[in-house]
Amino acid sequence: MAVAFVLGWAWMGAMIAGMVARTDMATLGPGMGIFNRINGLDGLSAETRAALTVLCGPVGEVWSLSDWAIVFAMWVAMVMAMMVPTAVPVFRAYADLGAERQLRGETIVSPVALALGYLAVWIAFSVVATAAQGLLTQARLLTPAGLPASQVLAATTMIAAGLYQFSPLKWTCLARCRTPRPFFADSWTNRVLGVFRQGIAQGLDCMGCCWALMVVMFAVGVMNVVWIAVLGAIMTIEKLSPSFWVSRVIGLVFIAWGAALLWGSPAGTALEARFF
Repeated sequence: MAVAFVLGWAWMGAMIAGMVARTDMATLGPGMGIFNRINGLDGLSAETRAALTVLCGPVGEVWSLSDWAIVFAMWVAMVMAMMVPTAVPVFRAYADLGAERQLRGETIVSPVALALGYLAVWIAFSVVATAAQGLLTQARLLTPAGLPASQVLAATTMIAAGLYQFSPLKWTCLARCRTPRPFFADSWTNRVLGVFRQGIAQGLDCMGCCWALMVVMFAVGVMNVVWIAVLGAIMTIEKLSPSFWVSRVIGLVFIAWGAALLWGSPAGTALEARFF
């Protein structure tokens, strides 16, 4: 799992390094402007940066096969970088129970089988996310750089993610992710396929807990490594914290942020003019 985490960040780092020299990084989402200090673009005017983006940035809505492959690889790297740290309680619980059973002379299955099942769920999520990004890009709802084409889309995505933080499904999946030990104790197996299936079950619980926060990437920019780090930290803290207030606060922040974006959008301005 540590290797998967390092490879995920290494792949995204390589992608960003390849873009820094020719791209206004601020166009990739909030917070990414800090990389313009590396390529020197922070000293240029907004008009010049916009011209460079048009000339050198991604411009096509129709993807080639290699484009699909690159975006899929990006999503796989993203989920490994974001979701592996959040799975610490799962692997710790399995390892602790396995150690206890080994002391009694039992044979246990390597945690690698559990990890492969867990990652299989998130790789499947990456397939869906890649398809969604491609379709949204072709429909011109996302820019070729992976940002929402309208402030309304960003706002509604934020609000939806915030509301999901208060759903019973979110809290049920979060509770299972926080305390996975009873799951392993009740369904312990020494069969490789059985442990792989346990990894899938834990991955599904994790996805039920975190998918809405992952979808926030469509609002802040799918290539925004700053927000990949922020959201990864948020999900890790949420799973390690014993209180549901963390989830509630996160939900309120996203709802407020989305509402502010919606209010400042052309649609919000039109509604304000009509009713106020």
